[in-house]
Amino acid sequence: MDTNSYSVPWRLIGERVAVTIAAAEVRIGHGLHQVAVHKQSEGRRLRIVDSAHLDGVAGRNGAVCRPVSATPTVSAPSSLASLFRPLAEYEAAIGGSF
Repeated sequence: MDTNSYSVPWRLIGERVAVTIAAAEVRIGHGLHQVAVHKQSEGRRLRIVDSAHLDGVAGRNGAVCRPVSATPTVSAPSSLASLFRPLAEYEAAIGGSF
């Protein structure tokens, strides 16, 4: 594939995929399913991305945008406290520890 990178749905990050190149197409499979088809790029060291593969990712159209305000705002500590959780809760949710 001449050092090019072709996208797959984001949920397959870290998974092994099978790549087949034929008839100027790059076909990518995961298990028994075809998960992506791209036109083979003639360039080198390019990133070919199907934007549909990013559906469900925060900030998929670029960096996560925050509204710009004229004056900086500071959240009250009580509102931030509700966002903090012990790491043990995350470990329990994913079934392991880091």
